[in-house]
Amino acid sequence: MRSVKSLLAAGAASLISSMAFAADMPIAAPPPMYAPPAPPADFGGWYLRGDVGFSNQRVDRVLDTNAAAYNNVNVNQTGNFSSAGIFDLGAGYRFNNWFRADVTGQYRGKSTFTGLDVVTGVGPGAGFRGTDAYTATKSELLFLANAYVDLGTWWCVTPFIGAGVGTARVTVGDFTDSGDSIGAGGQGRSLNYAGAASKWNFAWAAHAGLAYHVNPNLVLELAYSYVDMGSGMTGASYSFDGVTNTTHAPFQFKDITSHDVKLGVRWELNAPPAYAPPPLVTKG
Repeated sequence: MRSVKSLLAAGAASLISSMAFAADMPIAAPPPMYAPPAPPADFGGWYLRGDVGFSNQRVDRVLDTNAAAYNNVNVNQTGNFSSAGIFDLGAGYRFNNWFRADVTGQYRGKSTFTGLDVVTGVGPGAGFRGTDAYTATKSELLFLANAYVDLGTWWCVTPFIGAGVGTARVTVGDFTDSGDSIGAGGQGRSLNYAGAASKWNFAWAAHAGLAYHVNPNLVLELAYSYVDMGSGMTGASYSFDGVTNTTHAPFQFKDITSHDVKLGVRWELNAPPAYAPPPLVTKG
């Protein structure tokens, strides 16, 4: 009986010693949980672009550059251009998700101008009445350096604003000026015409639009631009009286502007790779 008690006492002492040793061991750290990846870095890169659209052009005045033509008369003028197609190509760099810049070269197709002057004599010219009907064609080459601010992306759509500066080559051709008048000398008719001429001007533009991200490489744009291209000039003008031609000063198309609507494509040359989460690891 004594031996049984001794055996039980030795077993209890051994169990208590093991429990004390286990209590002194450090607690193992829980297994690490999956940490989400850091957000992708703001990415920049080169891109190519192309646009097609149409213009809606205006001109402030069509003027005879011989100032004496306006002595003793008041002139009330109306006129407008027809719409014309526009096409451009360009290349640019997107610095980050908010700012990008590009250069573009644009051909602006030939549009037709029709205008009318109603002329009323004043002072020594009192009693004179007349009209001048103008026709002409106009086209441009436009080169701009542009900068844009992208205003954030929602559901793959990014609104943006921008501005550009550069130069425009304005070409005016097919100019005619047919007039009818009545005054102290009776009734008269006149016909002037001018050859084509081109003029380089400072140009600037303001842009706004929406960009749709089809995929990381392809972006579609619907954009509006207000463009100021300076003034255009005809060649020397001539009047024909049925016998001889008389040379006169050219005519000026003063301050040509346009409201453009364009549909564009932007191709990112080095878009960021799509993020792929790490594979799951299982233990057998």
